[in-house]
Amino acid sequence: MATVFSHPAVPVALALALGQKTIPRPLLIAGIISSVLPDADCFGFILRIKYESQFGHRGFTHSIVFALLVALLWTWRNKELLAARKTVFFYTFIAGLSHPLLDALTNGGLGVALLWPFSTERFFFPVQPIPVSPIGKRFFSEDGFSVFISELSLIWLPCLALGGAGFLSRTFAKKP
Repeated sequence: MATVFSHPAVPVALALALGQKTIPRPLLIAGIISSVLPDADCFGFILRIKYESQFGHRGFTHSIVFALLVALLWTWRNKELLAARKTVFFYTFIAGLSHPLLDALTNGGLGVALLWPFSTERFFFPVQPIPVSPIGKRFFSEDGFSVFISELSLIWLPCLALGGAGFLSRTFAKKP
C-alpha cells in the first residue's frame, strides 16, 4: 500500500487546484478522511481476518462501491461541509477512489478488490512504480522511511505540481 501519509496527496492537490471557495476546510478534511479510510481494513489483522478474504486488507474497502458509499454519506452532511451536494459527492468520491488506485500502483501485496461485490478478483496496474509500504511495526523502520521518501517523488510531487498548476490557472484567469 501507499502510506497513510501519502494518500491525502490527491484531495490536497484537488483542493489546491479548485480553491477554498469550492473546497472549504471542512470538505478538505472530509476528503482527507475519505482518502485514508480504506486502510481501516488493517484492523482485520488484529481480528485474524485473512489478507486474501474479501474483508481482509485491500478487500471491499478498496472498491469503487465503498468509495461511492462513503461519498454518499458525506453528501448527506453537505451543509456542515459548507459545499453543494454535488461538490461534496464528487470530491469525496475522487478522494476515496484515489486510495485503491494508488495501491494498485504499488509493487506488493495481492492487489485491490476494485470491483467488489461484483468480483473478488484483486487488481494491479500493469506498471507498479510505488514500493509497497511495510505493515505493522516495520512501518516505522528504515524500509518504511525509504518508501515514504519514494512517495514524496512518486505521489506528492506530481500531485502538488498538478494542484499548483490548477491554482496558478485559477489565479491568472481572474486577472484582466
